[in-house]
Amino acid sequence: MQFSMIFEAQTSDPSPNGEQRVMRESVEQALLAEEMGFDRVWAVEHHCLKWYAHMSAPETFLAYVAGKTSRIRIGHGVVCLPYRMNHPVKVAERIGMLDILSNGRVDFGVGKGGTQQESGAFQTNVGDISPQLEASARMIPRMWREDMFEHSGDGMEIPRRPIHPKPVQQPHPPMFLACTREATLNQAGEWGVGALCLGFAGPEDIAKKNRIYRAALKRRTSATQVGEFTNEHLSALCPAIVLGDRDAAKKIGHRGQRYFAEAINHWYDPTGQAPQPRTFVDGDDADVLLQTGQAIVARLNEEKIEVGTETTGMYNPNNAYGNVADAIEYVERLIAAGADEIMFLLQMGTVPQDAILESIRNLGKHVIPKYRSAQRD
Repeated sequence: MQFSMIFEAQTSDPSPNGEQRVMRESVEQALLAEEMGFDRVWAVEHHCLKWYAHMSAPETFLAYVAGKTSRIRIGHGVVCLPYRMNHPVKVAERIGMLDILSNGRVDFGVGKGGTQQESGAFQTNVGDISPQLEASARMIPRMWREDMFEHSGDGMEIPRRPIHPKPVQQPHPPMFLACTREATLNQAGEWGVGALCLGFAGPEDIAKKNRIYRAALKRRTSATQVGEFTNEHLSALCPAIVLGDRDAAKKIGHRGQRYFAEAINHWYDPTGQAPQPRTFVDGDDADVLLQTGQAIVARLNEEKIEVGTETTGMYNPNNAYGNVADAIEYVERLIAAGADEIMFLLQMGTVPQDAILESIRNLGKHVIPKYRSAQRD
């Protein structure tokens, strides 16, 4: 069992000072994660999503963290692969360079990006991204394998060129795909890459996703395989705040999750109000999460729109918020659901730095060692 953290660089203060603070705090968190025995840090890639995610240059963040650490793995979760956002040649070069400088610690996740708000900044329609994602995901491992690379088709023309540098990990760093719904889980399995399950819906939903992913892995063929080897690995998101004061942890976690949900929903529905954390006065945050989720489900059902957990799961307040015993109980449920990795989400916009650092210490001292001992036994 592996344990990691994922960074969105989400902030409730999107001013320049707020951005600078969240980046520096993220580095502090990543360094503490290595000290406390975490296996990996992941960094997302999002663009133009004020409030929700200010991690627009994960390659810089991860390189900085790699230079300050010696053991922890460095994960792109994910590199967005629209051609105009990240040209495949540049991605191959950057990942190769980071793998060298980190001495073979890179994990390479790929994905589409979230909204037209993002892709539109790069003159790309969301509907055009899927074929570009697959084409790039297939090209990049070839660039690492072949002395000379060329490609024609899929809307991309690359003349015959040597692509350097090659990564340390051979034949290449492990590959992953961001998975929020059934289609991407099937894609990850058929491609033979790891599944980064980024939803909030909980262990029962992870168990369902796990069944879909493992079945898709069995269907993979040499034609569907992406990359040189199969990376069978399911990472499960685990929102968590773990403090000595159980009630305080739940309040901080629910407030942070509410901000997270309202921030991303603003960009899926820009006509809605931007998140206003200082004016959350309409009841208990856990109750607000539940009520909002129920209202969304009812509205979608009325409009005959399929309800997906990638939307409704954000309003599930039952996550690893509480004390160490609460965290262990929740982690056990995710493991039983089929997770190979627990990917803790601690950094949600309104969560203070001291609560995140205490959570990292509690997870490192009391949760992670429990599973290290089990592996030795």
